[in-house]
Amino acid sequence: MIKEEEVYKIGKLGKAHGVKGEIQLQFDDDVFDRVEAEYLILRLDGIMVPFFMEEYRFKSDEVALVKFEGIDTQERARQLTGTEVFFPRELADGDESDELSYAQLVGFTLVNDADSKEVGTIAFIDEQTMNIMFEMENGTLIPASEELITDIDTENKKITVDIPQGILDL
Repeated sequence: MIKEEEVYKIGKLGKAHGVKGEIQLQFDDDVFDRVEAEYLILRLDGIMVPFFMEEYRFKSDEVALVKFEGIDTQERARQLTGTEVFFPRELADGDESDELSYAQLVGFTLVNDADSKEVGTIAFIDEQTMNIMFEMENGTLIPASEELITDIDTENKKITVDIPQGILDL
């Protein structure tokens, strides 16, 4: 069984494309193209299920058209619309690029550089505006600016951040 901490969210399935089972994948992280991956993981009824890809092609910088094995009709593809898509962390760790995507940081523990105290666990990363924010499990928002990040320990899943004074008091 695939556990939530073994994967991270890379996008969501959009509408069906054509009549042969292709579906739009709206992605935040194109790791599935950079790393040799045969499958993506979909959350169906709360369970993480691997879906093997027959093929995919990019429609834009944020949308790919994906054909999954066993999904051969528009109706079957339509049933997956809105489903969250995840990628295995262990495959992403093999990514040759040294850059981590923001999506890979979900689940990491945030540590305040000033006092070395744990702030909490990153639940979500808001990239909707110019000011990217780490949203903690307790709802606290911390700026995710590269200038404020002093260390990323991928082995222990910890990020040390120079949190501006007063942010934690809000």
